[in-house]
Amino acid sequence: MAIYRFRVSFEDYDDVERDIDIKSNQTFEDLHKAIHVSTGYKVEASSSFYVSNDQWIKNEEIAYLPNQRKINNEVALMENSKLSSFIDDPHQKFYYIYNFDRPFDFHVELIKIMLNEEAGKTYPHVTRSLGEAPKVAGTGILPQGAATAVSDDFDFLNEEDFQPEDTEELEQMNDMGISTEESAGDGDEDEKDEFMDEFSDNEGYDADDLQKDDY
Repeated sequence: MAIYRFRVSFEDYDDVERDIDIKSNQTFEDLHKAIHVSTGYKVEASSSFYVSNDQWIKNEEIAYLPNQRKINNEVALMENSKLSSFIDDPHQKFYYIYNFDRPFDFHVELIKIMLNEEAGKTYPHVTRSLGEAPKVAGTGILPQGAATAVSDDFDFLNEEDFQPEDTEELEQMNDMGISTEESAGDGDEDEKDEFMDEFSDNEGYDADDLQKDDY
């Protein structure tokens, strides 16, 4: 019986890979479970493999715990789908989405076909494990890169030369009953006064004439 060796890698985490040996007559559900024995993720999560081309374009779907819409569309189910039925290329590729609620995307590529299974080995079998799988969001630990994304949201404070003491000053003004909107309004009045003063200093200026001209 043929043994397939698949290389499984995260689409967004190049330094994390798993190589998994699996029998050709085993199912996509067996591969799905083997992947998450190696990542530590829970197995019971809605997920799908997609038959793909060399550009990782998704085609036929093979689903695990599909929603009702997919069931109505008669999607292929992992537990009923043998790997050999979907292997048309010695380097066959599958795009794999794990857990549609909090998804991780994977590239799954057939890298080797062995004609005989190894005596005493249980399949599927993880033959190579590189890197630690990122943590799932919502478990108290954010995936890699999430902290950077959060900090980027606050870059505008640096761009505006924001200082912590500015916050204290605003709080003191509010305690005195002065709102920031009122303060901004006072500035507008000062500008108006300065504008009127400039005209009042001009020779021959008459406020009554200005009012008449306005009408």
